[in-house]
Order: sequence, then C-alpha cells, then structure tokens
Amino acid sequence: MKKILLLCLVMLMVPAVYGQVSFGVRAGIGSSALVQKVDGSPVSGARFGFSLAGMLDVPVYKRFSLRPELVFINQGGSYEAFENSTTPTAHSCYYYSIQVPLNVVYSIPINEAKLGISLGPNFNYSLFGNMKSGQADYDIKFGQTEENDLKPFDLGVNVGLSAIYKDVFFGIHATCGTLDRLAEKPQGASSVYQNNITFSLGYFFR
Repeated sequence: MKKILLLCLVMLMVPAVYGQVSFGVRAGIGSSALVQKVDGSPVSGARFGFSLAGMLDVPVYKRFSLRPELVFINQGGSYEAFENSTTPTAHSCYYYSIQVPLNVVYSIPINEAKLGISLGPNFNYSLFGNMKSGQADYDIKFGQTEENDLKPFDLGVNVGLSAIYKDVFFGIHATCGTLDRLAEKPQGASSVYQNNITFSLGYFFR
C-alpha cells in the first residue's frame, strides 16, 4: 500500500515539476494478430481491433520526452494447435486488455508540426474475452493452470511514428509481444505471440 501511495504522489508531482506536461486522448483501430511458427515459417492469424487511451507528454531533455499511456485495447487473432490428435485445431479469439506503454519520443519540428519517433516497453494485462476452438465457443480463463487458455500478462516492444499539428495527434505504432501467450501447450503446439499495428487519432490539451 505504501508503494502505491508513493507512486500516486509521484504522479501528482509530475505536473508541478514539468510545467510543459500535456495530457491527451486518442482512439485507434488496427490489426491484431497471434503469430506462431509452423514448419519453421512464421504464420499469423489477424483480426481488426480498437483501442482507447489517455496520454501524457513529459519533456525531459531538448527534443526528448516521455509519453506514458493507459490503454484499453481489443486484441486477439487465431492460431493452430494439436489436441490429442495429429490434426491441428483452429483457435480464434478476441479479448480485452489494459496496456501501459512507456515510450521515449524524439521530436523533429517541421514548420508548425512535430514529427515524433517513439520506442519503449509495453506492459499488457488481459481481462476477459472469448475463444473458438473447433466447434466449441467459450469464455477465456486467463491464468497459468491446465483449465485456462492464455496467460494474462505480456511484455511487448513498442515502436511508432506520430505527428502533432495544432495539438491534433496522428500516430501509427507496432507492438511486438515477447512472451508466449499459451498457458498450457497442447501436444505439437508452438509458441504464440501477440502483435498489434494501430492507427490513432487524438488531441493534446495544453
């Protein structure tokens, strides 16, 4: 509890320390995919998803700034796995997650606009969703036991481009998951990773 209170205090102090801190919101749509290797080649099953986010832009040094976000995102995709047979079973899922990207942004002024190049880690925690496996259709139980389907936590790498013109924000970013999302691997299943590509439109309140 003390650590949580300390973190909240630090977050409240940030605007006082950095007079240039800006708050923004954005909405995004894009492609969400689960990626695995089949016979040595990467295969992905994608679906459309959306995201809603709040953003902070905190100047740090010259053209560098921190841009943490709190994101509610719909993601998922499809993959194949063997379940007690030699025939692969198609799995298709969608689920909702909370993400916390911690991006470092390098800004390049171009006339009245600013082009930003961003890079940073992305922490993902999945909340609820739905899985279709063959003819079965059921809710995903996130966890680490045999009865559960996907791991709730993922750590991704975020890279993106953005442009800000008169406080209007446009961005495109890709997130590559680094952790296997399968909680329990059926026989013959390969590791499955979550990737996202998102196009966003937003606004900064200054």
